[in-house]
Amino acid sequence: MANNNAPNQYVQRDQRFNRPHRTGNVNKEKNNTDFNRGLNAGSENSLPMQPSEDQIKAVMAQDAPTQQQRPSPTAAGAPVPPPRQRALPIGQNEVRKGMEILRKYKKGKQNLEDKITRNEKWWKMRHWDLMETEYTADDPKPASGWLFNVIISKHADYMDSFPASDILPREEGDVEEAQRLSSIIPVVMRQNDYKKVYSQEAWYKLKHGTGVFGVFWDNQKINGLGDVAIKSMDLLSIFWEPGVTDIQDSENLFTVELVANAKLEQQYPQCRDNLSSTQDTLIKKYMYDESIDTTGKSAVIDWYYHKVINGKKTLQYIKFVDDIVLYATENDTQVPTEIKLQPVLDQAGRPVLDQMGQPVMTQVEVPVGKSMAERGLYDHGKYPFVFDPLFPEAGMPVGFGFVDVCKNAQASIDVYNNAFEKNVQFVASPRYLTRNDGGINEEEFSNPNQLLVHTDGNLGEDSLAPINTPTFINGNYIEILNHKITEMKETAGNRDATTGGTQAGVTAASAIAAIQESAGKTSRDQISTTYETHKEVVYLVIELIRQFYNAPRQFRIVGQGGKQEFTSYSNEGLQPQYQGEDFGVDMGYRVPVFDIEVKAEKESAYTQLSQNELALQFYNQGFFNPQYADQALACIDMMDFQGKGSVIEKIQSNGTLYQKFLQMQQQMLQMAEMIDLMGKERGKEYHMAEQMADNVNAELDMQGAPRGSARMPETSLGESEVTANARERANNATTPR
Repeated sequence: MANNNAPNQYVQRDQRFNRPHRTGNVNKEKNNTDFNRGLNAGSENSLPMQPSEDQIKAVMAQDAPTQQQRPSPTAAGAPVPPPRQRALPIGQNEVRKGMEILRKYKKGKQNLEDKITRNEKWWKMRHWDLMETEYTADDPKPASGWLFNVIISKHADYMDSFPASDILPREEGDVEEAQRLSSIIPVVMRQNDYKKVYSQEAWYKLKHGTGVFGVFWDNQKINGLGDVAIKSMDLLSIFWEPGVTDIQDSENLFTVELVANAKLEQQYPQCRDNLSSTQDTLIKKYMYDESIDTTGKSAVIDWYYHKVINGKKTLQYIKFVDDIVLYATENDTQVPTEIKLQPVLDQAGRPVLDQMGQPVMTQVEVPVGKSMAERGLYDHGKYPFVFDPLFPEAGMPVGFGFVDVCKNAQASIDVYNNAFEKNVQFVASPRYLTRNDGGINEEEFSNPNQLLVHTDGNLGEDSLAPINTPTFINGNYIEILNHKITEMKETAGNRDATTGGTQAGVTAASAIAAIQESAGKTSRDQISTTYETHKEVVYLVIELIRQFYNAPRQFRIVGQGGKQEFTSYSNEGLQPQYQGEDFGVDMGYRVPVFDIEVKAEKESAYTQLSQNELALQFYNQGFFNPQYADQALACIDMMDFQGKGSVIEKIQSNGTLYQKFLQMQQQMLQMAEMIDLMGKERGKEYHMAEQMADNVNAELDMQGAPRGSARMPETSLGESEVTANARERANNATTPR
C-alpha cells in the first residue's frame, strides 16, 4: 500500500508568487507565509518581491480568510499563522465514531462469544468446571470422550474429502487462461499451507458451528513483492452488524488483534508515547488452562466498510489503534505511476532533435491507475472473509456446531458415570456405624496399616456395625446410560458403521457397504457446504491475482504426464480485453470470468487401488483397442469415475489414429495392385498386393477374438465384481457428489 503521508506528485503547485529567475521546487507554504507577514506588517523589507495589487486581490478572494475571519494583529509586524492544510477525510473523530460502532457490534454478539468460550471447555473435556456445584465439589467428576469422538470422526471425513478446484472458462477465448489458472491456483494454495488452514477451519466449524476463511493480499510476502494470504479466522475477533444473514450485507466489519506496543511503536512512529496503558476488553478471552498475559499489548483494529464512488461500490479500509490512524485508504490519494519515455518538445510544441536527427527523449513519471481512495482496498469490492456455517441459525451469518447438539447427552453420560464411580467407591470402601460410648479408637480402626486397635472396656454387638450398601448397580441404570450413548451417536450421525464397526449378524460386503453409505450421507451434506465456501475462497484468490499479479512470477507446476514444468505467469490474461467495433459500434471491454468446479482430492490407499484396478479392467476389456473405440466410448459414457474426461480423450485419439491407419493401408493396397498391374504389362510378377494382404490378415489373426466380450474379470482378491463395487462405495460414503 502507498504511504498516505507521501506528497502527491501530481497536484500542480501554485507558482503565482515565484520569481521568474528562480529554478527548482517552490515552497508554496513559505511563500504564502512571507506574503502574509508582509501584508500585515506593511513593510517592504518583509517580502523580497511584492506581488501586484491584482494578485493580492485574487489571493484574498481564493485563499485568504475574509476580514471578519482574519485574526487582528496585536502589534505592527505580528506574524499571522500560515493557512491550514486540508484536513484528511479520516482522522480522530472518524475513528472515535468507528469505535462506538464496534462496541455496539460487540454487544450484539455477546451471547455468541460466551457460547464459543464455553464450547471450548467441552471440547477439551473440562466441562465439569461449568457443571460443578457445591454438592459435587468432591465427586470423582469423570469426563468421557463420546463428544470428542464425534468431532474427530467428522474431522477425519473432512480431511478425507480435502477439496481440489478446477477452473472452467465461460467463453471459448478463455480456455487457455483457465488451464493456466488450474495449474497456478493449487501452487498458490500450497504456498499458503492451505491444507493446514482448511484443517483449522474444519475444527472450528465442528466445535463452534462456523468456520471463517480470510483471503488477503500480504505486501510483505516474497521479499516485498507481495502475494495472496489465506488464514483461518477466530470468530471472537470479528465483529459485524447484528441481524444480517450475509456478511457482505453488513454496513461495517471489524477485526481486532492484540499487538505488542513495542512492535507498534517500531512500525508506526506516530504511536510512540501515544498508546494507552489501559487494557481494552474488546476481545473475549478463552478460558485457558494457563495464564495468558496481555499486558503491554494494544488492540489494533481493522475497519472495513463499503462506499460508493463514481457509481461503483468500493471496499474502504482503516487501520487504527486507540484514536491513532495507522492507515486509511480514503487518506491515500497518491496515484500509482510508472516511468515512460517521451520526446522533449520546444516552445512551439515540436520535438527537439539531436545531432543525428533523432528525437530527444526524457523519462517522465506518468499516472497509470487510480488512487487507493478512489479504487478502494480490493477491486472485487467484497469483505475478504468467507463464512462457513455448519447448522445455520435464522437471522445470523453463523450457525451452531456439534458441541451445541451433543453436550446435553454428554452431560447426562458423565453424570451417570459420576454416580457409578461414587457407588464403586462406597462398595470398595465399607463404612461402619459406631456408638459414641463404644470405646473404639476410631483413628486406629480407620488406618488399614494399624495391626492393633485399642478399645476401652468390653465391646458389645452394637458397639460397631457395618453399613450395608448394594454391591452392584441395577441393570436398568446401565441400560439408561447405553441409551444416552446411542442417542448421541444417532443425533450426530456418528454411528458405528461410519467408524468401521458393523452390526451383529451383518457379514455380507454389499450389506455393510449399504449401511456405511446411509451413515455417511450427513457428512456428505456438511462437507458439500464447505465446498461452496471453497469456491468463494478460490474466487477471491483469482480476483487478487487479477489485481496484483502485475509482474511475471515463476511457478513449478505438474504438467502433462505428471512431469514437472516451470512456467511464468502474470495477470495479463485476466485484464479487460477490448472487443473492437461491430458495424461501427464500439463493443467495449470484456473481463474474463471463470466457473469453479470442486472435487474431493481423496488420498486413501484404497481409492488409489480401486482406481488402478479400474484401469486394468478397461485394459482387459479391450477399451483401449482402437478397433472398438466406438463401443468403448458408448460404455464409458454411461459410467462415472475420476479422470473420465482424459480416458475418453485417449480412446478417441486412438480411434482416430486407427482410422487413419486403415485408410493408409487401403491406399497402399491400391498402389500395390497398380504396381502389380504395371509389372504384368512389362512381363514381371511382383505379387505386392498379395503379400500385403497376407500381412494384414496375419496381424488380424494375432489379435484374436474381441476382448470386449461378455467375460467378467475377477479382482486380484478373488472377490466378485459386486463385492468390490460395494467396498468402493463404502469407502466413498462421505465424499460429496
